[in-house]
Parts: sequence; C-alpha cells; structure tokens
Amino acid sequence: MLVSSMTGFARIDGAHAGKRWTWELKSVNGRGLEMRFRLPPGFDELEPALRAKISSRLRRGSIFANLQLSAASGDVRIRVNKAALADAVAAVKDVRGQIDCGPPRAEGVLALRGVMEPADDDLDEAARAALNNAIEKSFQDVVRLLGDARAEEGAAMAVVVAGHVDDIETLTAKANADPGASLSAIRDRIGAQLAELIGDDAVPEERLAQEAALLAVKADVREELNRLTAHVDAARSLLKRGGAVGRELDFLTQELNRETNTLCAKAQNMDLKRVGLDLKKVIDQLREQVQNIE
Repeated sequence: MLVSSMTGFARIDGAHAGKRWTWELKSVNGRGLEMRFRLPPGFDELEPALRAKISSRLRRGSIFANLQLSAASGDVRIRVNKAALADAVAAVKDVRGQIDCGPPRAEGVLALRGVMEPADDDLDEAARAALNNAIEKSFQDVVRLLGDARAEEGAAMAVVVAGHVDDIETLTAKANADPGASLSAIRDRIGAQLAELIGDDAVPEERLAQEAALLAVKADVREELNRLTAHVDAARSLLKRGGAVGRELDFLTQELNRETNTLCAKAQNMDLKRVGLDLKKVIDQLREQVQNIE
C-alpha cells in the first residue's frame, strides 16, 4: 500500500435522462474523516450512500462534496415550493410580531433557499431511482479520482519524509561518534571536575564514587541515541507498510523530539549540542510533512 496525502481535488461531469451534473470533491487535513455535502434540494436522501462510498476508500481528512445539477438542454424551468414558501411566510410574520420592521419584498422571500426549485424534477419513481443510481455511480468515480490524486501527492511526500528520516539517522550516527559522548570521556570529565571542586579536601572514596556515578548517569546519552535509532527503524517500517500511517508517524515525531530534547540537555560539549539542534530542525521539518499524511 502507498502512503497517501490528505489533500486533493477531483471533478467529474455526468449526464442521464435529460439531466447533467458536476461533482466536485475537495480534501484537506483533518484529525479524522469528516464529510460535508452540498446537494440540490430533493437529493439529501443520497447522503448516507455517498458517505459510505467515501468511507470505503478514504480514512482521514476533511472532505467537501458539491453536486451541481441542471437540465441537459439548458432550458431550466422553476416553480415555487409551496410548503417552503408557507414556512418562510410564517417565519416572517413571527419576526414582525417581535420587532418593528416593514413587510418583506416578494423577491426577497423567493430568494430564500428551498422556496424556488427546478420544475422539471417531476420524475416518476422508476426514473428518479435511475437518476439517483447514475449520480451515485458518478460519485463513486469522483471518489476514486480523489483517492488517486491523494495517492500521487502522497508518493511525492513519502520521498521527502524518507529523506528526513535518512538525515535523522545520519545525525544520530554523528552524535554516537562524538568523543564527548563516550563513557571514558564522561568519566575523565567528571574526575577533572571533582578534583577542581574538592582540591586538597579529604572526601571518602565511597562518597566520591557515588557522586561520580550519579553524574555519569545524568551525562550518558547512549539511551537517547539508541531510542533515536529505534524510532528511525520504526518510521521506515511504516513507510514501507503504507496505508493510513499518518497518526503513527506523527506520534514518532513527538518521540523523536522528546529524545532530542533530552540529548541537548545532557550534552556536555558544544559539538554534541549542535548535533542535537540540527536534529530538532530536521524533526520539525519531518513533522510538517507527516501531518499531511493520511
């Protein structure tokens, strides 16, 4: 499975039995899978089936679906939806009873959503079912196109992410090779510091050993470097597995950042600190990318 982006756009046109339509789907980043539909009056009943089609293909992202429907001939007739008009008039009367305002103009009421509707949608049950089926099939096609667009962008993002992971591995190896990170260097440094602090004062050898051990533990960065290496391996495994791995990659970037912060805090020389700061920079770039991955 390939890594997919959460951003994309797809558009498709369709026609059936004197009707034509255009589906437009836009996808942006989201914590989960969120769907919003804008359908013509009378087609809201399609939404459950449309949601199922998106869920079967996509796992994360905010999806905006818009359906524009018209007569294929271009000769569009309209009519007044009397029920919607009655509701609008009742609402106007209620408002005028509460505030002092003039009566609305007819064109203002008619412009309210749902009051005016196409007059050529008087289809019998069989014709309406056939139209709905054609629109749903067209929607399935546009969802596939959106998925393909997200996969194409995801493939490009995976290359960038893999490059950042390589950089993290290189910097981790550089930190491991730093002479200041070795145990012998830590012991020598602690011994010199203790000698400078104590001078000629007599301190029990057991106490000196305890203090030196505590300082050595605080300065030892091997555990952080081992965890960074393990996280690099985990990131590569996720990229190889593919699919909806965005959340797992985002969690890994948090862990990478945590270990790097500890590395910077423990570093006893400027060279190691510089490596830690370079790691933080690359990890931030990695996190920006993985937040766009499904």
